[in-house]
Amino acid sequence: MTVYAAIAGLLALMGGFVFYASLDNPHLEQVEIKLGEVTVRDVNKIENTAKLEVTFYISNPSEKTFTVPVISYQLFADGVLLGSGQYSTEDIAMPGRAVFYPGAEIPLKNTFVLVKENVDSNTYDSILNGNISNFSAEGSITSETSWSIIEKDFTTNQN
Repeated sequence: MTVYAAIAGLLALMGGFVFYASLDNPHLEQVEIKLGEVTVRDVNKIENTAKLEVTFYISNPSEKTFTVPVISYQLFADGVLLGSGQYSTEDIAMPGRAVFYPGAEIPLKNTFVLVKENVDSNTYDSILNGNISNFSAEGSITSETSWSIIEKDFTTNQN
């Protein structure tokens, strides 16, 4: 009989952990993301590539502290798809990541490699010359606490 009681106790404990972790989800879903600056950092004329620095502004309007380990996105310039990028700190332990305290807004920067052969020449040249009127991004952002993790889709235009 004690084996059954031990198993029941263990299952109750695990159920308590799952319930406690699920309390974070509504807070994590409140994460907000905005596309900030997109600037040309380096141009390689031999390989026909350009490194763009993409800045996302992440804010935490909730009352729960969290981190952002991943932002997966597609970048657009004046509605033209440039390609996919990803900001990731998954290989960094949680204490080493940017911490989003309640009410905080933190810029997260990512390097996006633009390959000339992936877009038409006019779009590539317009980006290098600073003649793009609007950058936008869509994708998903992951936010997590010690107990919970969520992935939220987003679409954002440059302000």
